[in-house]
Amino acid sequence: MLKERLQDYHLVLASGSPRRHHFFKELDLEFTVDVRPVDETFPKQLEREGITDHLAQLKATGFTDIQPNEIVVTSDTIVVKDGRPIGKPQNKTEAIAMLQELSGGMHEVITSVCFTGTDFQKTVNDTTKVWFKPLTDQEIEYYLETYEPYDKAGSYGIQEWIGYIGIERLEGCYFNVMGLPTRLVYKTLLALTNS
Repeated sequence: MLKERLQDYHLVLASGSPRRHHFFKELDLEFTVDVRPVDETFPKQLEREGITDHLAQLKATGFTDIQPNEIVVTSDTIVVKDGRPIGKPQNKTEAIAMLQELSGGMHEVITSVCFTGTDFQKTVNDTTKVWFKPLTDQEIEYYLETYEPYDKAGSYGIQEWIGYIGIERLEGCYFNVMGLPTRLVYKTLLALTNS
């Protein structure tokens, strides 16, 4: 079991996301939270998981004081629609435009997770396809007024009202859409501590 494997390790989750904190707790992992801000910009030539891999690794660069047997976990999630990355909305106008763009079609949610130690760095990623029904202007307005999802890629949370009424189907990991491919995190930590 992973919990026993991690007894000799100190796990650091470098994320302010309550959802990722919840996932780590539900995976029965003991961890501390330490978020070090970085400028989350990426080279324009990057696409898809190249973007999330880069940003997850970038978030680890602030950890220059990693101790032996310490594993720092950083992560990034984006939404991709028709090959174009969609980040987090800056305001309500952007949020409306994002949801209108996702309405009635398929988009992808890509999450990368980077594991950094004193002598290693491993990055994994996962992609989930999500289909939205056509959303009405009233549904979008209600959702944004009630839930204010401005901290979420694509301006929505699948676990919120919009997910209940709007998502017709998905292909891949549900938890990845929430911001963490939990089974991949578990599998990678098992591999990293198999020594």
